[in-house]
Amino acid sequence: MTRIKSLTESTESLAMKMTEGNPGALRVFCEIVQQGAAIDPDDALGPMGAILALDTLGIYGPRIWILYNNVCGGSLILTMAVVRSWQLGYTPMAVLQQAIDAYGEGFSAAEAHRKVKERLPAFADNPSAAHSGERRPGEPKV
Repeated sequence: MTRIKSLTESTESLAMKMTEGNPGALRVFCEIVQQGAAIDPDDALGPMGAILALDTLGIYGPRIWILYNNVCGGSLILTMAVVRSWQLGYTPMAVLQQAIDAYGEGFSAAEAHRKVKERLPAFADNPSAAHSGERRPGEPKV
């Protein structure tokens, strides 16, 4: 059962519902709100698309942090790509849940990103450079 019942709820209310007060999850939630539209410009709901997907998947609190930190190596781009790969039908819900349960073992977030990028060329690329703060010349900051 999803926790978000209305898109008119305040960001603070959504943050508390999704993060369960977990500081790591709150950090990821805030980064999605701040950077999500730039990372996935094709999402009609902007950053709310990823947040609603997490809600639909039942990924809350510490599981958000495990997805970000352990499954996706601390990359917001990879985190959003993995969620988008589920939305596009590339990653089954059970596989994604198992990846979180196994702290990323046996799952390739980079492969999920590759598939998303192939389908949605505007999706952010070079997740390791974006995560480290390094950019290629002329590459926009995400």
